[in-house]
Amino acid sequence: MRAALSLARRGLGNVWPNPAVGCVIVKDGLVAGRGWTQPGGRPHAETEALRRAGPAAKGATAYVTLEPCAHHGETPPCAEALIDAGVSRVVSAIRDPDARVDGGGLERLREAGISVEQGCCGQMAAELNAGYLLARTQSRPLFTLKSATSIDGRIALASGESKWITGEDSRAAAHQMRLDHDATLVGIGTVLADDPQLTCRLPGVQAGRQARIVLDSNLRTPLDCNLVQGAPEVPLWIITADGKSEAELTPYEERGTKVIQAPRPGSGPGVDPGSAAEALAARGLTRVLIEGGAGIAASFLKAGLADRLVVFRGPTAMGGDALAQYGPLGLEEMTRASGFELIGVEAVGKDVKETYAAPAGGAATN
Repeated sequence: MRAALSLARRGLGNVWPNPAVGCVIVKDGLVAGRGWTQPGGRPHAETEALRRAGPAAKGATAYVTLEPCAHHGETPPCAEALIDAGVSRVVSAIRDPDARVDGGGLERLREAGISVEQGCCGQMAAELNAGYLLARTQSRPLFTLKSATSIDGRIALASGESKWITGEDSRAAAHQMRLDHDATLVGIGTVLADDPQLTCRLPGVQAGRQARIVLDSNLRTPLDCNLVQGAPEVPLWIITADGKSEAELTPYEERGTKVIQAPRPGSGPGVDPGSAAEALAARGLTRVLIEGGAGIAASFLKAGLADRLVVFRGPTAMGGDALAQYGPLGLEEMTRASGFELIGVEAVGKDVKETYAAPAGGAATN
């Protein structure tokens, strides 16, 4: 199952709206076939593993990181494929909460006389597909807030200068995170200040299905910025406050940019994070990386939509006059501060990468 999970990770960021699934078929102690969900979500992991196993699948055990699907979609159900191949046992890490499956795949296997086990490496599988599980149960993607900070939690000098707080190794790791998520999101302030590309530019890596997203309530994204200019090749979605006219939308749409209108918050400027989350999930996204800036990060923290925090800390102190990692949260009591669990610490070159998760797999709330 650990090998199947490793295979499943290959699909992260490239298979939405489907889950990233891995499958290993074992017979007589030997691996007969391996598979993982292919780009775009098809073919499924089980289909790929069965194809590679061929006749050896008969009487074998299939280890699958998510319950095999039981519904007819663009492809036949994976449960039926396993039955037709003659496997004798299926070990599933976790159940699929999709209403079209939700236990139906395992039940169909049992009805066919196949031995079924569930729960092997379940916690690891749930973490791997946390975004897919959230999309199916809460109609929103998983959000990861990524920051590059000094030792004292600062992301830029008072002048706005921030190059470079962390080293090349951390920047490469951040590009890998873009590749592992369905989309990368920033606010309009970051676009105006940095004119980013938000693509993965690691050597030898080709652009996948990852989208770029800008929260821009007043539709100020320059038509000549890198994001808009690159929209025909790499998807760009701008989420703006509702009420925009066709004349305002057309220049962006003519340049290949998708503009999504969403309500403003109940009070204050900007786009409501909850509405943005619903809009992104409705379009199939399961994992979104938030890179900036401090105001956008604070808005998702306040909305209880921050599921993971990843902080790259460089070995530099910048002082209290530098820009803080997160914008104001308006807290008056410590009991209302968001709590997170430290789940990983590792050295990345001269920097330190810290990873935090919201409690019990859900976003921390104020």
